[in-house]
Amino acid sequence: MHSRFLAAALSLGAVLVIPGPGAAQSAPNTLTAQEKAEGWRPLFDGTSTAGWRAYGADTMPAGWQAVDGALVRVSRAADIITKDQFGDFELVLEWKVAPRGNSGIFYRAVEGLVWIYHGAPEYQILDDAGHPDGRNELTSAGSDYGLYGVPRGIVKPAGEWNHSRIVARGPHVEHWLNGRKVVEYEQGSPDWARRVAGSKFAAWPQYGKALKGHIGLQEHGSRVEFRNIKVRELK
Repeated sequence: MHSRFLAAALSLGAVLVIPGPGAAQSAPNTLTAQEKAEGWRPLFDGTSTAGWRAYGADTMPAGWQAVDGALVRVSRAADIITKDQFGDFELVLEWKVAPRGNSGIFYRAVEGLVWIYHGAPEYQILDDAGHPDGRNELTSAGSDYGLYGVPRGIVKPAGEWNHSRIVARGPHVEHWLNGRKVVEYEQGSPDWARRVAGSKFAAWPQYGKALKGHIGLQEHGSRVEFRNIKVRELK
């Protein structure tokens, strides 16, 4: 885009659509040569749950399985986390939920708490059209759950694949949904602290304090599928 028109578009509040790194790949759960050169690595190989475990445990719950190239919550289970931890990172993945489905992506999660959400911010995964949480921008798909809301009309219907991206560099965090930035905040800022104080998270003093931790996927009673889960550490 010509710089003059780009400046005009941005002044009008336009949202630029930027494809994620998975756009050029030839097969699910693989990396292109360019992605490898850029430092991306897979967090799911398409055939196993290697690299993951239950929050607060050393084993993987049987309710999460690799099914047809996706990491799927198939039955009652537990929240799961990566074995590795990440501070400054960029995460991309695709997801879809069943009708009325609900899940989430946690990041910078620390252990030793009763529940993962007592410490970790959550990128909301949701069937906006079918779940009651979809009526509130603060709890709709792509939101920083309970704190920062999202614009409407971006998430795809239940049963269709969505593309999500999370960028965390120091306190600066971005949520992207289907190529559009939907949330941006500064972790620990006065605005963020005010929002936390007015939310249920105020009850948990460690909420959002960590700048490094595990990436997690939420068990919330619904079938949810994830694929093309990739991360790169930012320097």
